[in-house]
Amino acid sequence: MRKWFWVHATLAMMLVGSADTSFADDGFRSVDFPTAGGIQGRADVYATKNESATLILLFHQAGWSRGEYREIAPKLVKAGYRVMAIDQRSGGVVNGVQNKTHYRAARMGLARSYLDAYVDMTAALTYARKELKAAHIVVWGSSYSASLVFRLAAEHPENVVGVMAFSPGEYFKKEGADYIEAFARRVKQPVFVTSSKKEREVVKPIFDAAPARKKILFTPASKGQHGSRALWNKWADHDVYWASVNRFLKEYAPAAPPK
Repeated sequence: MRKWFWVHATLAMMLVGSADTSFADDGFRSVDFPTAGGIQGRADVYATKNESATLILLFHQAGWSRGEYREIAPKLVKAGYRVMAIDQRSGGVVNGVQNKTHYRAARMGLARSYLDAYVDMTAALTYARKELKAAHIVVWGSSYSASLVFRLAAEHPENVVGVMAFSPGEYFKKEGADYIEAFARRVKQPVFVTSSKKEREVVKPIFDAAPARKKILFTPASKGQHGSRALWNKWADHDVYWASVNRFLKEYAPAAPPK
């Protein structure tokens, strides 16, 4: 009897582990996109009725996966946006969602540092433009990827209409103390930066470096949270973060872009 129970429990766990591939009821479909090193990256594409709507490209924080956005993405869709949440090769598991890009990169013996993940971000941008036909793209990062979205916007100004960075920082010490600031100085697109309260002094130099005329720096009066998880319902102050996010999107990166 115990053996029979163990077999069923093991099978159940295997099914749960493969349950992130494509469920219409969850409002998204999982897709693979080609990225560097000969592997396929994984992403969740959230459906919306307007195929010409602004697309928000979501990147996760360290040790995590696209699962960081399972609660956030549907709210963005409800606001009228197209959404694509990706796995970068520098990551792991969060909210029960395994990082498939990380898994595939590890099997191939590919490097998986924060900076190595940048190729997945550029590949996702290319996929969004070519395969999803997105003409207006906002890049949104969390922690280390919040820093790299400044590089993405600086190097692809013709493809990025807005930058949203949750807890960016100079996480790439080998590249220099102002590595991200240097990219920020080239970002003229609208910029939104936020963080926890204690991180304000870390994120402000990056925010100040951007010459964008349309930008918002939001710091909560409360303790706040690191990265995009600040928007999760479990935190008492998530609504004030959402208010600042919605303000930025409405004013500077509307779901229905001007024709």
